[in-house]
Amino acid sequence: MAKKKRYLTATMADGYVKTIGPTAAPFTHFWRIVAVLDNGKTEVFWGHSKSAKEALGKKTALAEAAKKRAWASFAFEVVELRESPAAAGGGSGGDPIA
Repeated sequence: MAKKKRYLTATMADGYVKTIGPTAAPFTHFWRIVAVLDNGKTEVFWGHSKSAKEALGKKTALAEAAKKRAWASFAFEVVELRESPAAAGGGSGGDPIA
């Protein structure tokens, strides 16, 4: 029997909302890195994981990544995913970061 597909939504501290799905994957957490480059531009990296431990494990390599990519600074966040009834904001899209 096929697993039930669901939509998952993450709401970051700055109000950014990311909805993924429909998915049957057992994701529980969403992580995001917002890196500020030396020229003032930003790069955003994101993903989802099957546990808080897995998501927080991404932080381990950040110092090396920041040095290798010459980031001026970066912010790393992890939030719990919440099941939502339908795609809010267009499926895998999200609201832009202000």
